[in-house]
Amino acid sequence: MINLGSPDSTSIPDVKKYLDEFLMDERVIGKSYLFRWILVKLVILNIRPRKSAQAYKKIWWKEGSPLIVLSKRLFEKVTKLLDIPVALSMRYGSISINKGLKELTQKGVKDILVMPLYPHYAMSSYETVTEKVKEEVVNNFPDLELNIIPPFYKNPQYIDLLSSKIHESIKDVKYDHILFSYHGIPISHLKISDPTNSHCYKTKDCCNVSSNAHATCYKHQVLETTNKVIEKLNIDKTKFSNSFQSRLPNEAWLKPYTDATLKELAGNGTKSVQVICPGFSADCLETIEEIGIENRDYFIEAGGESFHYIPCLNDEQGHIEALTQLAVKNLRGWLESAS
Repeated sequence: MINLGSPDSTSIPDVKKYLDEFLMDERVIGKSYLFRWILVKLVILNIRPRKSAQAYKKIWWKEGSPLIVLSKRLFEKVTKLLDIPVALSMRYGSISINKGLKELTQKGVKDILVMPLYPHYAMSSYETVTEKVKEEVVNNFPDLELNIIPPFYKNPQYIDLLSSKIHESIKDVKYDHILFSYHGIPISHLKISDPTNSHCYKTKDCCNVSSNAHATCYKHQVLETTNKVIEKLNIDKTKFSNSFQSRLPNEAWLKPYTDATLKELAGNGTKSVQVICPGFSADCLETIEEIGIENRDYFIEAGGESFHYIPCLNDEQGHIEALTQLAVKNLRGWLESAS
């Protein structure tokens, strides 16, 4: 099981170390190494760590980073339901993929099922996790066999769980709008990830025209998640929208942006909004602080009155069971051959 990761503490040096590893990943900032080095080492790391450290301090729990704490709870509960060794790793930070693979090999494991805790395919999330695992195996664990769980953005259980979360949040309250906020990515990532090299942003209405490109198209997958949830809940198309949060300057990113959308909604008379972030398996800085605090303030300051953030699936029982069943489904061939 692999999630994003987090700094070891809210100290500026720990945050800087984490951001360095994260932002120097070529699948996060897809520029040449020299450009990335100059941008990250000489610009971002001289400005952002202090600001990010303050943001982490706002949401840090006694047990540590919410993302790490929640991921560990999820991992521990899934482990109890599976009769095989399970390890938890993070793409960035001290709970490394190398440590997770080493832990499993020391238990005699030779076949490993990789479960990225990302429902959708993106270069900067799902892909960087899977490619890092492959790199570690080639360099340090050449005898391991890998099987990787594909993105589960339209898995019926996942859709049911998201739908239930929203239903529970809106059933007894008056609301004007539901906003599905997904993590932003550069448009260039969509084009690079297109295996056909001829569909994404080259075909009119590309996200709705059937193509092999959709298997690795983040935008198509997040819109598909929203559409399936909305269809299940029978919500009117005027009562919801999609947006994309978090971005770096000087490059075209997916729009509309979450902050701009919330300001516009409030400016146009929307008084009550419900926000959910389906792309995150566990609550973290981007959901608790960026959405629950920063973007809430934008909405209220622009004239909104009621802002409710709907938490991630985290370590809820339904989420635990869904991930367990997803693992069992993908393990089936191996388990049968071993018996």
